[in-house]
Amino acid sequence: MSDSRPVLVLTNPRDVTADLVLRLLVDRRVPVVRLDPGTDLHTGSSLTATYRTSGQGGVLRTASRELDTGRVRSVWVRRPSPYEGPQGLRERDRRFAAEQARWGAGGILASLPGAHYVNHPWRNRAAEFKPAQLSTARRCGFLVPSTLITNDPYEARAFAARQPGGVVYKPVWNTPYRVDDQPHSVWVREVRGVEITDAVSVCPHLFQARVDKAFDARVTVVGGRLFGVRIDSPDLDWRHRQDLMACTPVDLPESVARAVAVYFAELHLVYGAFDFAVSTTGDWYFLECNPNGQWAWQPAETTAAIARAIADQLEKGPDT
Repeated sequence: MSDSRPVLVLTNPRDVTADLVLRLLVDRRVPVVRLDPGTDLHTGSSLTATYRTSGQGGVLRTASRELDTGRVRSVWVRRPSPYEGPQGLRERDRRFAAEQARWGAGGILASLPGAHYVNHPWRNRAAEFKPAQLSTARRCGFLVPSTLITNDPYEARAFAARQPGGVVYKPVWNTPYRVDDQPHSVWVREVRGVEITDAVSVCPHLFQARVDKAFDARVTVVGGRLFGVRIDSPDLDWRHRQDLMACTPVDLPESVARAVAVYFAELHLVYGAFDFAVSTTGDWYFLECNPNGQWAWQPAETTAAIARAIADQLEKGPDT
């Protein structure tokens, strides 16, 4: 007998990457419900949960579906819109509604009994903090470039002076930033000690010893399956001009694959996108792991394989 339990996909309507996986699930006759809770729940959809000593239940109603939340097979927390509250309210009321939605609807959707999460939203959030990533990576056996996070200008300049190969700066979080009211990306860039001013005291800054790179590597992990690509780029930060980079499949050293498995187990992840700097001597240095990183920009065969692996995770549901 086929499994009729649906997969719930939490993402925004412009997420074309999610469509790659949804098409696979439809082809496999897996029922799918797509929801953007940050917007849909104040444009016609509704979410209800009940909790009693004898058990819990709930229902999600969208324009086309009614879903028993106790029967959800898997939840893919992909790229839902932020909870911002409905348009038309006064600013203070909109902020109140947004917070109630985050803690109410967000809490319900993170607590569906028996569902398999890819990834659980609370696991995602915990794994997004750069200091936690670096601390975990070190314990799991990765090579980690010397890194300083500080709001002390003196400490930052002293750290830079001790790095013979130079220092790079990167933000600890990809915060939206605007210059002259235009979106502006803050890329990883090399800095010299004389460029580090007292403005560092405004907030924590991340400085890292520059790795003498032969190439970058992205390793996308779904469950226990690893998909590695080598990235050759003329830029320090390959994201800056992706049209100039070249990607080819690459195998991971066994030591790196073992560390990936330990990292995933420690942070309870199902999906993650690791970035490495591979030195001219062949050493793989951990830079970060985005627990919800993009993946459809990779070579077609790698993208297709990752889509199949995610579909497999969602189709299988929770371990029994």
